[in-house]
Amino acid sequence: MIILMLNQTDLTPASFILNGIPGLEDRHMWISFPFCSMYVVAMVGNCGLLYLIRYEDSLHRTMYYFLAMLSFTDLVMCTTTIPKALCIFWFHLKEISFKECLVQMFFIYTSTGMESGVLMLMALDRYVAICYLLRYSTILTNPVIAKVGLATFLRVVLLVFTLTFIINRLSYCRGNILHHTYCDHMSVAKLSCGNIKVNVIYGLTVALLIGGFDILCITISYTMILRAVVSLSSADARQKAFSTCTAHICAIVFSYSPAFFSFFSHRFGGHAIPPSCHIIVANIYLLLPPTMNPIVYGVKIKQI
Repeated sequence: MIILMLNQTDLTPASFILNGIPGLEDRHMWISFPFCSMYVVAMVGNCGLLYLIRYEDSLHRTMYYFLAMLSFTDLVMCTTTIPKALCIFWFHLKEISFKECLVQMFFIYTSTGMESGVLMLMALDRYVAICYLLRYSTILTNPVIAKVGLATFLRVVLLVFTLTFIINRLSYCRGNILHHTYCDHMSVAKLSCGNIKVNVIYGLTVALLIGGFDILCITISYTMILRAVVSLSSADARQKAFSTCTAHICAIVFSYSPAFFSFFSHRFGGHAIPPSCHIIVANIYLLLPPTMNPIVYGVKIKQI
């Protein structure tokens, strides 16, 4: 009897082919213009915010430190995906090596996890600022900000690293064509030969541990904020308190709306929603928050 020993690397493709948006290949050039425009706005806006927060002394405060974290995360999030998507649209450069695919996947999910985590920290910041105004500067000191920021980062990195490790250990025998503009976790896993139940379960677990936990904290924070604001006797005080949360609420809407649509449509939409719509929304999820956050904070916050 001859036993054939197959090494995992024998079943790992050297590269994947990113096909872009399925069904809309002939319109890639037109689709690229809004993508490129939003990416330029995101780069200029977030770099501008980081510059202002770094060099403007009046912005050296807790709220703006969290905003700087958000801006840096947004820069990483859109830069990880959009340049490659534009190369696909403009130059038909669709190939991406397996290792580059894993690296891209790691940075995509790390940045989206950090986006959610920073929004949660900003909600807690607004809660402390409104409900414990007199103790605000003593509660959220610079060391505390550094510690909670580092804890949020480590939480995401550990969970996402495990995700990419699981993907790396799979064997692939169903081709190397990805109908996407970037290396999506489940799109890559579906090219595997074996059972991907672990990937599905772990992917949902990561979504709950990051997104679910952060949304719960945001909901609790704003529930407490609403109770505190409603109890204020002065209408002007209530309006001023609400106005400090407006920009953050907009950022939450821009970040979570496409995420919720993508999450639920994949699981409950069936074949009613075309694949091209899923891919476009997935890209909007990575591009809309970096584009709109600098605009919203620039308009709503007088100091900026």
